[in-house]
Amino acid sequence: MTRISIVPQVSGVGGMVSFRAKFATGLQARGIETCDLQPATCDSVLIIGGTRDLANLWRAKRRGVRIVQRLNGMNWLHRHQRTGIKHFLRAEYGNRNLQLIRSRLADHIVYQSEFSRQWWERVYGPTPVPSSVVYNAVDLEMYSDKRQATSGKLQAASYKLPTNHYRLLLVEGSLMGGYELGLETAVKLVELLNIEHRARLGNPVELLVAGRVSEAVKSRWAEKTDIPLEWAGLVPAEQIPALDRAAHALYSSDINAACPNSVIEALACGLPVLAFDTGALPELVTGDAGRVVPYGSDPWQLESPDIPALAQAAIEILLDQPRFRAAARARAESAFGLDQMLDDYLAALEI
Repeated sequence: MTRISIVPQVSGVGGMVSFRAKFATGLQARGIETCDLQPATCDSVLIIGGTRDLANLWRAKRRGVRIVQRLNGMNWLHRHQRTGIKHFLRAEYGNRNLQLIRSRLADHIVYQSEFSRQWWERVYGPTPVPSSVVYNAVDLEMYSDKRQATSGKLQAASYKLPTNHYRLLLVEGSLMGGYELGLETAVKLVELLNIEHRARLGNPVELLVAGRVSEAVKSRWAEKTDIPLEWAGLVPAEQIPALDRAAHALYSSDINAACPNSVIEALACGLPVLAFDTGALPELVTGDAGRVVPYGSDPWQLESPDIPALAQAAIEILLDQPRFRAAARARAESAFGLDQMLDDYLAALEI
């Protein structure tokens, strides 16, 4: 039986635990066994980002075991914002770890988007080994536009699509460590929609934030804004589909994101995506699956974005829900299914 070692990402380096679980489940369904990084017994290795176990990786390389590295982007916000010395050092170590594997150990690089590939090649140059682009994917049955019974931490009302107001959803694993800027933009967007465009929309707009947010940040926004603002906290993966179906639009706040899972999950649930044209968003959100608007300044310098342009795009989505919701689901079905992702990774692994 073929044995693949799936090496989880090093702490502080981009990557998703959910990908490892989805990938392992898909391999099992195809009769492929997963194992720890054991150079003497594994047939190939898939590294999710980077790893501290470089010794075993070097041993695998010397034995001729095929090594594929999955890359998203690099850590970069720490160079433009004060995030603390520990965060800075972890981020720098993470980048060096990724590049060492990319340049010295990997036999094939899988980038999570074309944006990611161009970014790495711009900073470090092309690699001598082949590469491919494989987008993240979701279970299109679990993440769907069909209403399903659910239960969990959120109150039942949070899972219902409101009829007397619009709900803008922001989903991030963490809105700390430099990612608070996305929350600030979301609040300003909702303020603009509620103050200047209320008459056109007819109903107010609420912001629902899912992800890790410090109590200090919550308190600060409670004092600074009067918009309807709800904190869902960290939401378990199995509850995300219901959360997505209970919103009118997802605002993707991560600047220069390589391939955000929250976007793909939202599209699969028929939730249109609103975003600026940074990172991989123009690749992911096409047609009427949502709206991606020009940032309006230099995102790499964290300059202020064009929030009025974002507001106009939000209005278009909110006022024509059937068209955008159908297009979002269709986009996911065409590009973000698990089977296609698994096929592409197995091709890179030469299995």
